[in-house]
Amino acid sequence: MNIGIFTDTYFPQVSGVATSIKTLKEALEKQGHSVYIFTTTDPHVDKDAVEPNIFRFASVPFVSFTDRRIAVRGLFHAYQVAKELDLDIVHTQTEFSMGYIGKFVAKNLKIPCLHTYHTMYEDYLHYVLNGKLLRPYHVKQMTKAFLYHMSGIVAPSERVSQTLNGYQVKAPIRIIPTGVDISRFEREVTRDIRAELGLTPEQPVLLSLSRVAYEKRIDILVDALPKLVAQTPDLMLVIVGEGPAREDLEAQVAKLNMTDHVIFTGMVDNDEVANYYHMANLFVSASDSESQGLTYIEAMAAELKIVVMTSPYAAELLTDPSIGTTFTNEDEMIHQVSNYLNHPHAFDDPAPRRKKLHAISADYFAEQMIHFYKQSQLLYDELKLDQDDLLELEDLDTKK
Repeated sequence: MNIGIFTDTYFPQVSGVATSIKTLKEALEKQGHSVYIFTTTDPHVDKDAVEPNIFRFASVPFVSFTDRRIAVRGLFHAYQVAKELDLDIVHTQTEFSMGYIGKFVAKNLKIPCLHTYHTMYEDYLHYVLNGKLLRPYHVKQMTKAFLYHMSGIVAPSERVSQTLNGYQVKAPIRIIPTGVDISRFEREVTRDIRAELGLTPEQPVLLSLSRVAYEKRIDILVDALPKLVAQTPDLMLVIVGEGPAREDLEAQVAKLNMTDHVIFTGMVDNDEVANYYHMANLFVSASDSESQGLTYIEAMAAELKIVVMTSPYAAELLTDPSIGTTFTNEDEMIHQVSNYLNHPHAFDDPAPRRKKLHAISADYFAEQMIHFYKQSQLLYDELKLDQDDLLELEDLDTKK
């Protein structure tokens, strides 16, 4: 198949969405399909850079998310490129600029258009005028408008599917969790991250790895740190990533006198992420805005146990303590973290993790997606035939 993926976010931008798309692209190509990325320009990519099968369209920073981009032109250019590539299907990954361009391309090429709904926007309304401009109702209306006439919708988790059903979206919805390239996280460590960070091999390390944004609630982890350090004096929290909340978090760490127990690494190259998972004793997250928790399954692939905030997605994933567990408040989090640190081999049954690995693999991710693509093509062709028959009947009736 010739597959066109339309997205506002792609590498070198760092996000779960960009990682998900790159994983899908590589897994589909591995299975013999041709994948073309239609995305925005990026200040970190030279305009003359040669990027095979990637087409970038002029863009500007998005309001309130200045590290994200919005295309400002390219509608007909995208159509011309897609026509030359003889696309079989369009798969949009954004509800904004490139998403609408993708819908335009699919409509004019008369091919199916599928969409992956990555972001739970109701969790992000505070970014726009402190939540005073947009309400959940507006998110519902915007979502229904964009998803109108879609051939199919991919929901990365049960939570997303339930939300879309609550919005009364009519298009077929399929739950397909984002996969990960298991081999990236199972292979041998290539760098001694602990030595580079000045940590000893025996020192207990908690890992937070995400965009350092307010909705990730890293502040909850920092707030709990003094109590955790009281139980484990040489404990370290390593915060990997960059984002708008970093300055406030650094101030919070200083105020709590925890500077000697926290390391901010800044942004890390995607190819080096696995080394950080292998360096840690435990992955922790207090985020309550995860629709798919890509870092959770990366940690699991790296055999790193996780302790995260309770959510429908986390409940689906963490079905055994040998994989990880959840918490609802600070006391529970402290108890769960201490339990894993003090009894590191108490939950080492490999069977539950092995069972989960196939379900989260990039290969299985691609297989499910291709199956959905083909189902959508069949349905699209049937609907098109019905419409053609209707037009033919109307034409005969007019002639009479």
